[in-house]
Amino acid sequence: MTDSTKPPTIAPPEASETSSLAPFRSAIFAVLWVATVVSNIGTWMQNAASGWLMTGLDPDPFVVSLVQVAGSLPMFLFALPAGALADVVDRRRLLIIMQILTVALVAIFAALVALGRADPVLLLAFSFCAATLAALIMPAWQSIVPQLIPNSQLAAAVALNSIGLNVSRAVGPALAGLFIAVWGIAAPFWFNALSTLGVIAALVWWKPPRPEAGRVLPPEQFGRAMRAGLRHARHNPQLQATLIRAFGFFVFASAYWALLPLVARDQVAGGPELYGILLGAIGASAVAGAFALPRLKRSLGADGVVIVGTVGTVLSLVLFALARQPAVALIACLIAGAAWIAVIATLNVAAQVSLPGWVRGRGLSIFGTTMFGALTLGSAVWGKLAGLIGLPAAHLAAGIGALLAIPLLRRWRLPTGAGLDLTPSMHWPEVIPASKVELDRGPVLVTVEYHIQPGDGPEFLRAVGNLAKERGRDGAYDWGIFEDVAAPGRFVETFMLDSWIEHLRQHERVTAADRDVQSIVNRFQRDGAPKVTHLVSPVSPTPPRRP
Repeated sequence: MTDSTKPPTIAPPEASETSSLAPFRSAIFAVLWVATVVSNIGTWMQNAASGWLMTGLDPDPFVVSLVQVAGSLPMFLFALPAGALADVVDRRRLLIIMQILTVALVAIFAALVALGRADPVLLLAFSFCAATLAALIMPAWQSIVPQLIPNSQLAAAVALNSIGLNVSRAVGPALAGLFIAVWGIAAPFWFNALSTLGVIAALVWWKPPRPEAGRVLPPEQFGRAMRAGLRHARHNPQLQATLIRAFGFFVFASAYWALLPLVARDQVAGGPELYGILLGAIGASAVAGAFALPRLKRSLGADGVVIVGTVGTVLSLVLFALARQPAVALIACLIAGAAWIAVIATLNVAAQVSLPGWVRGRGLSIFGTTMFGALTLGSAVWGKLAGLIGLPAAHLAAGIGALLAIPLLRRWRLPTGAGLDLTPSMHWPEVIPASKVELDRGPVLVTVEYHIQPGDGPEFLRAVGNLAKERGRDGAYDWGIFEDVAAPGRFVETFMLDSWIEHLRQHERVTAADRDVQSIVNRFQRDGAPKVTHLVSPVSPTPPRRP
């Protein structure tokens, strides 16, 4: 089972000059793409079957919504650790192990369902465990794509993965309804277990290229990698704007995902076939929306697309509230699917363009944490509210909330990547210590001494304030600027890092955009270049041996 809930990514059309089908020239990409689509069909069949199974085990709206909570919560809890893990272990081996565990888990639960031993608690536990494995798979799966095809085909590969994801979303739920009607509720789970075997076989067959020789720095340690990712996110205003906009959308859009099984069963009085058709309509509409999205984005811009998608989601929530006939629910699903892909793809691209390559996996994991955290919280809230005031009122409340969020969140504009060069600049001179410094030795204090015209102080401090964010994004955990009271115009900037190796990594992380910020500060320097000093905490002396 691959991660069928991961945010799809759609690259801007200008990002690649190659054919949109060019990645299929790579045999391993083509094989993995087909295997992934089949596996994701199984995953969506399983998701649909889980929601329908819960309506039979316990039709309480809050309990039914907990299936969505159980499927979203692990993405919130484990996305960032999974992103760091994908950067420090062999990704192919990690994927194979996680997929094997997935097959075992799904097969065991399918057997329990077939034997009639499943209950609400067991179903929620299974959903949580399956989503945990998916959360551990997602960052590694996204990270191997550049290893499958040339860099010039990366944008096309991302677009093809998005199309494959939404094709499986359209086909899977409809097949789930058919399988349940013909072979029983356990059949979708069995299919998902079998479909995952194809992904395992493709990964075993794949022989990834060996890492390039001559790497100077060793891989980051797991704990430090997580801290570096969080520190970068805290000092990246473009990413923060994307996260805020994402939370403000998903917390309300989660309502129809969590309550759709009850809409199909109770409000429209349909069966599993109708539920599968409704989920399939969302996926089919998302596929169509994916093809229309580039033109829409060129016309409206990223912020405009998100606003239009949010308005579409509000309209779908209103229609879900009014739905008493299958046709109305179907129209609501078609609108919801197109709106969903418009918002989620735009937000995902915004997150990507705000992240330099060295932290992209962890940054996207933080985006996933925000998204699934909002889905988890929203699913629980709307499920509980539906139990208190009814399904229609809960949908209307979610729609009103999404509508109010539009003007409240407009101040956080989405980044587009225009004019922001996040490629490594490598402009910092190499540090040559007088003697060998152990890589783990630290903390490290770096000082930069500036001599400026005394009258430029206020303007200089405003410029150096922007430099503080750059230091934090690239690894510094403390920053300060100090003025020499005995020498007007002399300022000393300080920042600290955990260890010497973290400072060496900082040299590799500085981007061309960071260089531009630093150039503005350096213009205030009166003579020559600012003086940079590196200070390392002395090694603790060995304690004397006791007699």
